[in-house]
Amino acid sequence: MEVKTRAPGKIILAGEHAVVHGSTAVAACIDLYTYVSLRPSLSENDDTLELLLKDMELEFSWSIGRIKETLSHLGSPFPSTPTSCTAESVRCIAALVEEQNIPEAKIGLATGVSAFLWLYTSIQGFKPATVVVTSDLPLGAGLGSSAAFCVALSAVLLGFSDSVSLDKNHQGWLTYGDSDLDLLNKWAFEGEKLIHGKPSGLDNTVSTYGNIIKFKSGSLTRIKSNMPLKMLITNTKVGRNTKALVTGVTERTFRHPDVMGSVFNAVDSISKELSSILESPALDDLSKTEKERKLEELMEMNQGLLQCMGVSHASIETVLRTTLKYKLATKLTGAGGGGCVLTLLPTLLSGTVVDKVIAELESCGFQCLIAGIGGNGVEICFHGSS
Repeated sequence: MEVKTRAPGKIILAGEHAVVHGSTAVAACIDLYTYVSLRPSLSENDDTLELLLKDMELEFSWSIGRIKETLSHLGSPFPSTPTSCTAESVRCIAALVEEQNIPEAKIGLATGVSAFLWLYTSIQGFKPATVVVTSDLPLGAGLGSSAAFCVALSAVLLGFSDSVSLDKNHQGWLTYGDSDLDLLNKWAFEGEKLIHGKPSGLDNTVSTYGNIIKFKSGSLTRIKSNMPLKMLITNTKVGRNTKALVTGVTERTFRHPDVMGSVFNAVDSISKELSSILESPALDDLSKTEKERKLEELMEMNQGLLQCMGVSHASIETVLRTTLKYKLATKLTGAGGGGCVLTLLPTLLSGTVVDKVIAELESCGFQCLIAGIGGNGVEICFHGSS
């Protein structure tokens, strides 16, 4: 039986950078997904674990005997007990990954392969299978691609365990119960730690539970949006150094503590008002249009404050100028310095205008994606019945 899962990416609607300095931030899942399918080997003679990264055109394979020999200290799988990878296991897994001779241009994927091996052996043990990964999400663009991978992988592995309760006769996409989501999220976080070292846990939490999450000082609050939104996500394809950008904001704060304190307070207010608007019901089209107008103003104010923090970039400003010609509200999302930019697409905006905006942005060499905001989190499908 083949099982398939999908986990959404994420965007930061408001509060990036300021959240490091105590402000509220708001993140939401998007309906762009990473998909993971798992097909157990049915042959007694098959002794291979395969990982196929379709979008990267990469294939990895290990004999189960080799994995078992290298990770013999793990013993039986422990799907109900999310566990951090020990230093010994990290070294053993690194040896298994090095044997695969990943091309130099794609060596950044090595940590993801390590996360795969840890999650697979911890949850499934030493069983032959083929795992296939595809994704709508660009890598390294701030849309939570690594978290979506860890969430979808944890979900498919737990789907084959007895640790979660699922109706395997269900046709189509199926959601997990809350307690199962809690377990799944903890495993995904362990995978994220192998990829990023010290992740906040935000990305995997948004991908697991979906909808919208408000967070402040390490505390996460799930909120439900009563307002469907569509965003144009422009990937500038400009790489950014998140650590350097965060450090730059901190240094500016040391130089101008009063001014930057006011900036962070303003961002906090924007995040709180934005989440309040999303939570309140839109009673009619007029009400929805008014709410969209308020969100546009909040996005514009947030972008202005991000520019005050010094995290914009020439590529981001190009997107801003382009969308402003069409009277659309735009802000960067995530670290800034390149990466991705959000543009709110109001309900009454014509498709012709959207096409013109996209054509203009793509002529600059940018990638454009349209995504719905705040839907379901991770889902699973049995029997290939999607």
